[in-house]
Amino acid sequence: MFDAQFVSLPADWHAFTQHLPLAFIAKAFLTLFVIIDPIGLVPLFISLVEGRSLEEQARIARRAIFVSAAILSTFALSGAFVLRYLDISIEAFQVTAGILLFKIGIDMVFAHRERETKEEEQEAHMRQDVSIFPLAIPLIAGPGTLASMLILIQEAESHVLGEVIVLTDAAIVLLIAYGLLMLAKYLAQWLGQTGVNVVTRILGVLLAALAVQYIADGTIALLQAGVIHFLQQHPV
Repeated sequence: MFDAQFVSLPADWHAFTQHLPLAFIAKAFLTLFVIIDPIGLVPLFISLVEGRSLEEQARIARRAIFVSAAILSTFALSGAFVLRYLDISIEAFQVTAGILLFKIGIDMVFAHRERETKEEEQEAHMRQDVSIFPLAIPLIAGPGTLASMLILIQEAESHVLGEVIVLTDAAIVLLIAYGLLMLAKYLAQWLGQTGVNVVTRILGVLLAALAVQYIADGTIALLQAGVIHFLQQHPV
């Protein structure tokens, strides 16, 4: 149950911002921007829509963003319930997500943008519609993005306004991604592959650092929980 006092008066908004500072808004946005990496999507999008009309490219981009938004919002709102149902602690999930994000970050640093297997890539080129697979899944709403969404929601302590902030930041990043996909042809010509790789590597370093922080925080929380459980079972 959410406390209704947080959604009524301006004074309550002030209390909320003290509990969840504005830095969290920036952190949520930067985290999602780094993991989705809209700029890095540009060359992948161009290769997937090669030979299609501009109208078809626009339709694919719109559908991919819409499907990604639906997946991210659904997982953000139901992911914690799934973890509880499977009896998985958020700390264990945080460590696992950190390991996954670290791997993705390292791949980005070395410009290895392989979010899909060779078999998936071949299947994608054989399909008429690539908006859902592989563009929405796994390139945009992949495991790393889903894990980041859930961790951010948990950092907001599943507060209703915290969830709104995370979902709003996700929507903004997806809108940026949509705009860049619509301008993919021109961006590719302007940045070139070298420019795209430079941006991707910078974002990869940030993502790897964020992943290490996730792993550290999750590990410390697990150790603290283990010590508390041990002391409860073996009182001094």
